[in-house]
Amino acid sequence: MSRSCKVKTNQLQIGNFVRLPVSWKDHPFLFNSFRLKQEAQIELIKKLGIEYVFVDLDKSSAPPLGKEDAYDAPSFRDENDLTQLSQQMNQNKQERIEHLKKLRRDLKKTEQEFDRSVAMMRNLVAKLRNRPLNAISDAKELINSITEELLNSDNLVLHLMSDAKDSDGIYYHSLNVAVLSMMIAKELDWPREDIEAVGMGALFHDTGKLKIPPQLLRKKTPLTQPELNFIRQHPAMGIELLKLANNFPEDAAPIVRDHHEFLDGSGYPRGLKAEQISLPTQLVAAVNLYDQLCHPEGQVKARTPYAALGYLYKNYKERLNQEAIGKLIKMLGVYPPGSVVELSSGQYAMVMAVNLEKILFPRILVYDALVPKEQAPIVDLESEGLTIVRCIAPSALPEKIFKYLSPRERVSYFFGGDKKA
Repeated sequence: MSRSCKVKTNQLQIGNFVRLPVSWKDHPFLFNSFRLKQEAQIELIKKLGIEYVFVDLDKSSAPPLGKEDAYDAPSFRDENDLTQLSQQMNQNKQERIEHLKKLRRDLKKTEQEFDRSVAMMRNLVAKLRNRPLNAISDAKELINSITEELLNSDNLVLHLMSDAKDSDGIYYHSLNVAVLSMMIAKELDWPREDIEAVGMGALFHDTGKLKIPPQLLRKKTPLTQPELNFIRQHPAMGIELLKLANNFPEDAAPIVRDHHEFLDGSGYPRGLKAEQISLPTQLVAAVNLYDQLCHPEGQVKARTPYAALGYLYKNYKERLNQEAIGKLIKMLGVYPPGSVVELSSGQYAMVMAVNLEKILFPRILVYDALVPKEQAPIVDLESEGLTIVRCIAPSALPEKIFKYLSPRERVSYFFGGDKKA
């Protein structure tokens, strides 16, 4: 538990981490809790007409002044300067609020596009057995639409999406792998036809699992060797299923068949080596494993996006395409969307979006107990002068912060961006 104390405003000094006991809308600061960096902030707090604030001693770089050292004389000689500063901060806060509303509108729009894509994915899988040609045509339409958006957007932003229902896991996983793989293919400057082939292969890479009983995939106890061998046949089952449709792209088929093969020959089902595995397949294999680490089936414990990237980087140097891993890390950033982090201010936050041009400065949703959850600031680290100190497991959060930030059980990504003129 953090140690905090109640102090009079004239005992404040630079370095104190304060919590203001007033409504968020009744002061000019962006947060209710923050570390004091300049005397002007102290004078503005005094002008709020409150007698005391709370100081978090553990997050402060200096203790409050003792009563004998407290002072009431303002540090600002010119009262007009302070008034102007307060007005400027209020104006900035209003602009931030409007910007926040725009961010939320953009996110809502992206979520709607993502939901439509998931619905299309669900429908095309349902058609695959009885109307396979229609299913592949629908998939091509979806992939074409995503490719069009990718190639005609500047300043791409990767957004964190809502949680998936358990029954929708395969659709979210397939779409996640497709979107991330296509984004990496774009970053690698692959031609449009290769980006679309990667998308089609990734979208259908796990269709063979439709032939595996769901209770076996969700089994919470260790799999027997025969069960494991059966599950490992799903790439071959997927290819057999797709043979029902003669319009499935030929250059996407190896992705479905070989997405569990490793460069050193330790993969399955055929134990292929690097030169036998196509580059698009190597790319999808890396992204697929990343998403599996975040959302494993059965009894395996899920890793956070941050931990999954680190695990891939450290443990798969000989088995996965390192250019693909490098691009995945660069694209998601050190702290991928969905990561729960502690900031240099001592606050907790969740990474909501990463701008591919500014991966070190993601957009974050910040916890502040006195700010309503629906108005919680989504801020740009760069503009706030904040940094991330560490990534933490959602399970380590206090319950009230967990409920406020609502970390996703399934981390799904989709992108948005500014259209080219």
